[in-house]
Amino acid sequence: MPAFDLHARRRVFAAVLALAAGAAGAQSLADLQRDAATPGDVTTYGMGWGQQRHTTLQQITPGNVGKLAPAWNLSLDNSANASSQPLLVNGVMYVATHSHTLAVDPVSGRQLWKVPVDLPADINGYLCCGIQSRGLAVLDGVLYRTTLDAHVVALSLKDGKQVWKQKAADYKQGYSMTHAPLIAGGVLITGISGGEYGARGFLNGWDLKTGEKKWHRWTTAGAGEKGAETWNPGMADTGGAPTWLTGTYDPDLNLVYWGTGNGAPWNAALRGGDSLYISSVLALRPATGEVVWHFQFSPGDPYDYDGTNELVLADLPGSGSGKVLMQANRNGFFYVIDRSNGKLLSAKQFARKVNWATGIDMATGRPIDTPMTAQVRKSAVGTEVIEVWPSAYGGKNWMPMSFDPGRKLAFFNTVNLGMKVKYVEQKRPGGPNWWLGLELAGFVAPEDGQRGSLVAWDPVAAKKVWEVPLKSPNWAGVLSTASGVVFTGTQTGRFVAHDASSGKELWSFQTGSGITGLPIAWEKDGRQYVTIMSGAATVYGALSGDPELANVPAGSSLWTFALPK
Repeated sequence: MPAFDLHARRRVFAAVLALAAGAAGAQSLADLQRDAATPGDVTTYGMGWGQQRHTTLQQITPGNVGKLAPAWNLSLDNSANASSQPLLVNGVMYVATHSHTLAVDPVSGRQLWKVPVDLPADINGYLCCGIQSRGLAVLDGVLYRTTLDAHVVALSLKDGKQVWKQKAADYKQGYSMTHAPLIAGGVLITGISGGEYGARGFLNGWDLKTGEKKWHRWTTAGAGEKGAETWNPGMADTGGAPTWLTGTYDPDLNLVYWGTGNGAPWNAALRGGDSLYISSVLALRPATGEVVWHFQFSPGDPYDYDGTNELVLADLPGSGSGKVLMQANRNGFFYVIDRSNGKLLSAKQFARKVNWATGIDMATGRPIDTPMTAQVRKSAVGTEVIEVWPSAYGGKNWMPMSFDPGRKLAFFNTVNLGMKVKYVEQKRPGGPNWWLGLELAGFVAPEDGQRGSLVAWDPVAAKKVWEVPLKSPNWAGVLSTASGVVFTGTQTGRFVAHDASSGKELWSFQTGSGITGLPIAWEKDGRQYVTIMSGAATVYGALSGDPELANVPAGSSLWTFALPK
């Protein structure tokens, strides 16, 4: 047999093996567990169960990122908020929007298939806080997603055909779903949105194959349950604690960590007490939904300081058991918690201005109220308008941080805005209406005009390493690389790269609309790519009066960048 024929046969055999390996990829829970260490695939929301949003790839560096250029751009054919994170499985990219699920060739940007989400015609009349979908989950050839009308759907990875569909709640009762599901312990776990409408928060566990509901867990403590005494009678039944962002999972401890949101109404005195388990993190068993421990960031929460922000898992030797959970909470404090038992390890102010609390009591984990907050907790009706910092947007909103395990640094976007409010009596309104128990008199910009910043935070030393002030707060997620580049996006449309050591801006590209998406990094044939969704239609943009955003056009699209070949 001629040598060249032998070589050709070997190449064919190698190609067949590669295809077989690809067909078997991301087909087990072990594959999901390895996601952070396999840059050829992105199979989980957060680029790993711990949601560190960090890549080991080093081809793009601070020295060459200035040469980064678009590889392709794909229109998503809508003008809704593009706050999603794509997945990449076996050489195909998968994307969720509020109206469609689609598959894309990640190298060329060519759309492979696109299937619509079946939504009721009147859905827009019942939605509280945005039209969007933040992402997907995947296992064994099946994609899982949530929908605006509070359904959970399983789709074939091959062609997008529906495998099963289950109703989680009634959208006409104020419920919706925009988050990516979490696969943990062989169970599909989903949360719910709707706290501003007085919907009662919960988590569900679903059978991955059939869609059968395996368990249901309310996130407010109702009558007869532990913690019921922290509510005024009957208030827990409409008490909020929505679970509208995706949780994290530690397979070694077999614990899922899920954040809960604000109480309903925002007026804490109407609810009474701490209102468990609003504005908390719950550590649960994925198979049953059993709560193993909880930590409440903002007891009673009179200011809409959700605890739903991403709960990032990391190993920090010397900090408790060394296994920690981190959150830059909307209340303005950065928390480090031992995720094995819920013990608070540190809680330091990261927000530029906080006037609702003077700090966190390390013995109890409770905030130390200022006189203003102490009064707000007592009285359901205020006689004066008060100015609160941070505002209901928080010192940081939903946009997820990144954590670099080598540098032991967290990178996240902050918000620097106050609000003026007056507390009032308000019964729960009928229909799709906000139930706040207060009048929002407006937002207050800082004197220097810097409404936000990009921050590098040392969770061990509990302090800022650097800060980049911004006229408009970034509403995008953050991605860090082992080579020392930090990617994020601006509400004015720029996709930006910063130096991880100093925060210095190294490169930017104008995508044509505001960015609220979550960047991912991946590689193919030895070439590193970075992908981000563009398209902003946020509550912040609608209500904040930010002059920087007056002329930013709508329109969602998907961008992928790489260094020149």
